[in-house]
Amino acid sequence: MRTGVFFLQTDDNRSLNIDSIAKYSANLPDVETVQILRLKPLPSVKFLTDQITTYKLERIVIAGDIPGYYKPVFTRAMAIAEGNPDEIRLASFQEHGARGENAMDRAKAIVACATMGVPFPLAAIPGGNPVNHATLIIGAGIAGIQSAQVFLLEQTGTIGGHMAMFDKTFPTLDCAACILTPKMVSVGQHEMIRLLTKSKVIAVSGKPGSYRVKIRQSPRFVDIKACVACNQCTEVCPVKVKSEFDAGISLRKAIYIPFPQAVPNAYLVDEKSCTYILSDGKKCGVCVKKCPKECINLNEPEHIIDIEVGNIILATGYELLDVSRIEQYGYGVFPNVLTSLEFERLTNASGTTGGRIVTKTKRFNKKTEKDEWVFSPEGIPPASVAIIHCVGSRNKKYNPYCSRVCCMYSLKFAHLIREKVPNVTIYEFYIDMRAFGKGYEEFAERIKQEGTFIVRGHSASVAINNGQMIVKGEDIFNDRLVEFKVDMVVLAVGLIPTPGTEELSRMLGIQRDTDGWFSELDYNGSPTDTDKGGIYVAGMCQAPKDIPDTVAQASAVAAGVLGSFTSKRGIGHMSSLSLSEIEAKAKTIHTI
Repeated sequence: MRTGVFFLQTDDNRSLNIDSIAKYSANLPDVETVQILRLKPLPSVKFLTDQITTYKLERIVIAGDIPGYYKPVFTRAMAIAEGNPDEIRLASFQEHGARGENAMDRAKAIVACATMGVPFPLAAIPGGNPVNHATLIIGAGIAGIQSAQVFLLEQTGTIGGHMAMFDKTFPTLDCAACILTPKMVSVGQHEMIRLLTKSKVIAVSGKPGSYRVKIRQSPRFVDIKACVACNQCTEVCPVKVKSEFDAGISLRKAIYIPFPQAVPNAYLVDEKSCTYILSDGKKCGVCVKKCPKECINLNEPEHIIDIEVGNIILATGYELLDVSRIEQYGYGVFPNVLTSLEFERLTNASGTTGGRIVTKTKRFNKKTEKDEWVFSPEGIPPASVAIIHCVGSRNKKYNPYCSRVCCMYSLKFAHLIREKVPNVTIYEFYIDMRAFGKGYEEFAERIKQEGTFIVRGHSASVAINNGQMIVKGEDIFNDRLVEFKVDMVVLAVGLIPTPGTEELSRMLGIQRDTDGWFSELDYNGSPTDTDKGGIYVAGMCQAPKDIPDTVAQASAVAAGVLGSFTSKRGIGHMSSLSLSEIEAKAKTIHTI
């Protein structure tokens, strides 16, 4: 079948030399012409029709990162030239993972399969290895918990992740803890799940189906089995630091339990703030003397654990962008400018104010001899609140991508504020309202009907004038600039990969996309697999997504792992396949 290969590729993928791939393509069987086309202006229908007619093309291959974008113009040209539009094949470098070290060979293989009319996934099937039935899950948020099978690794002192910090879920406004904590308890009590908290992967070797993993487990300094969470150690501890679980808006002790429903439900010691540890045992140690169970050992060493597993699931989650970098919003300068996670903890009944939404109160700290702004249950509720969307998202200076969840949780915040603070005025500044999930659009309409002022346009800045916060922005519907006096500002901050993502990707040989998230093998066909056989991605570590999508993806991963146990062919590395192997497989399929 006479074939033409047309390259339409952006400059974003620096791993690919398009000229080299084009020369390779020219030597493929039945290829009559290979052309590298400019993206601006796009090729016209007349030009493409002339090319099809001149070379008598029966099949067209469009190659590039997003070839589907250009397919309509080729389809029209093929129809005008009286060809078969069904013979327009897409060779998508992005979809099939042409990036990283093997990007060139992968791209050539993708084009070769397309010229033969063979779907790339059918030709690129690695050989299988026997599978060890043990599984390691890195990350114990909702994604890790949902797919939990054997070893569940978490770098903090408790499982649960960010979801444990939430008050309600959207759009149903269900209690987040009511959904999550039963799953946490099930994991903690399951005899086939070994929970490793305060742990980090430091080395991985082996092959699909048989990975050897070295784990560094930092000491908790408290015996999990002996601790009864009586709280006597915390009562006598003299050190107070900001609570990570409360997003820094409250204080905890150096020996603490992250939250009452934590799993394991035992205390741990923060070695970065414990006086005894920092002084090499010369000071304090009062918690050891007070503990009635004698379960505190402040000299406990770290442990190195070696395990063998057949599959590894990455569920490392996300972090918030450092919003202090975006100076125009005054975060860290104006006391009542909060991040989304800080507001989640403020409105939560288990938070520092018992769920009351109040502004900060100035207090004198006798220890530091300085004034400080703190949340107090006796604080004054805000009369007006501004919620600003897309803070650091869809912005080339910070994150060019949409963080997906911000619009909906911002609308949720508006509902919770109105529910708890009567007669409050709420402004929502948004760029585009992305209410894409089941029931999401209806939820957005509900918030509008409740009386929230929805303002479409960029919010330019937050300032203070005579002690009053003022939000300045634009209202593009009414073609005007606006200023609103507010008592509180909530920033819907963009999401970024967790700090250890890059190190983990190098250790495991897993590719990351241009935004830093782990790359899946095939966005459409294999959204939970990776290039490395037996290594899967679940939840936010692959890309921003909401809780229902995270649970669905994690469940799919669990099914994939179980499938590897029952499959007789085992699992193998996609990245181990050579160009010649994929070519040979494609030729075999082509001749059938």
